[in-house]
Amino acid sequence: MDPASFSFPKCQKCKSGDLVPLSDFGSQGAAIHFKAWVCTNPDCGFNLKIRNGDLYMDEPIASGAVHTPRYR
Repeated sequence: MDPASFSFPKCQKCKSGDLVPLSDFGSQGAAIHFKAWVCTNPDCGFNLKIRNGDLYMDEPIASGAVHTPRYR
């Protein structure tokens, strides 16, 4: 798939941002693709997240600046 021809869905909350997927790593280090979708409009903040098989909407978004990385 050509990335230049791919478009993300519009945010249905603010209608101006795009919803973009985010990935993460599980507790065993396996990649979890599309774990969250977030709006690119910083004033909107809409998000969908999957945690332990449950879907969460519009959770508060925290700054990553206060996060302490885990060293392995």
